[in-house]
Amino acid sequence: MKLTFGSDWRATVTGDPLPITPRFAGNSVDVAHYANVKERERFLVATFGSQEWLWDTPDVFRFDKDSLQLVGAEFQMPCTSPYCETSDRVPVMPALRPGGLRADEVQDFRHEMCPVLCRVPGDTVLTCLRDLDVLDEPLEARIGIAPDVALLVQHGAVVGWSLTEPAQYLTTPYTDPDPNPPSPATRRLLTECLDLVTDPLIYDVEDREPAALARLRAADEALRDQREDRHRADALRELIANLVDTYGNW
Repeated sequence: MKLTFGSDWRATVTGDPLPITPRFAGNSVDVAHYANVKERERFLVATFGSQEWLWDTPDVFRFDKDSLQLVGAEFQMPCTSPYCETSDRVPVMPALRPGGLRADEVQDFRHEMCPVLCRVPGDTVLTCLRDLDVLDEPLEARIGIAPDVALLVQHGAVVGWSLTEPAQYLTTPYTDPDPNPPSPATRRLLTECLDLVTDPLIYDVEDREPAALARLRAADEALRDQREDRHRADALRELIANLVDTYGNW
């Protein structure tokens, strides 16, 4: 299967997904081995594909210059963007096909972040889409490029991605997630934090509605006091950090 990224950049689906555990760091989902900023910079220099430039934050796909194989990816969480849209509609998912990617040529490209966040009850799956129009037609494929991380394909184009069991992969940047299951409190706080940063509750926070501000402060306090799942709690604190800094003292 050939996939199109951005406007016309192409890659071929292979049989080997990345054996890399994803990291859900609140602002992004990273599928990569680097353990700090310097390692990430070296990784970007040694590979090609899509990456951010200055204030531009597209989704990142990096390929090996010799084998042309996908070796890492970073997906931006739309709820951290002012252009985020949320939807309680979720596309019907086709069967998962595990696979890697091989670039058709050594050439950089740009792949827009997906600004539409689709949520299910309990937030057991996060689905991010290119636009709401994707929901009007069936998806034709779901390519599992790493554990619980899949690309969503429509008309041969990559139109989104999904992360299954996001609470499991919550962690701080550059840190591998705890292999143990998340606590029930972490799962509840993930949903509460996503509620706080998305429509409609975020508008109540921005309007300084007392009930919404009380929920914001309660979530921040619960995350500060949480003794278990410390990396997961810190990742969720990062997700709501801007709101806490701006509205937490009102």
